[in-house]
Amino acid sequence: MGITRQQIEDFLYYEAELLDEWKLEEWAELFTEDGVYLIPPTGYPNAEPRKTLFLVSDDHHRIVQRAKRLLKKEAHVEYPHSTTRHTISNVRIKDIQGDTIFVRCNFIVYRTKREVLDVFVGHHEYKLIEREGKIKIQEKRVILDLDALRPQGKVSIIL
Repeated sequence: MGITRQQIEDFLYYEAELLDEWKLEEWAELFTEDGVYLIPPTGYPNAEPRKTLFLVSDDHHRIVQRAKRLLKKEAHVEYPHSTTRHTISNVRIKDIQGDTIFVRCNFIVYRTKREVLDVFVGHHEYKLIEREGKIKIQEKRVILDLDALRPQGKVSIIL
């Protein structure tokens, strides 16, 4: 494998930058055609989307549609857009199987809007694919380290 941990970190920092700059369509392009974006319910990090109601369970088509929808004025909850800051730490390569790289990292996402600050904490579990020296996301699972979605009550941004 030619991809290094530093290259993976740079890729994850780039992803965070796209999200903070609301370049959501470019963010969606980071996923493979069979890519998924998952946020299991709080307290059930290993839940399966086919058996449990997830906060978010998007296939590639829904990822693209979510990105487009959040950029429209009709997405009232995020228009005008929140100010976000995605912070990533403790990036670790957990396993490598062929061209699939399993990565875990901690995150904190700060979201501010209408004088309210929400904080989301947890870790990401990625299945990254390396092909021809490029990295793509096959799966991004967002594990929230929250007892419940309070005080936010919702996830209206991409974590």
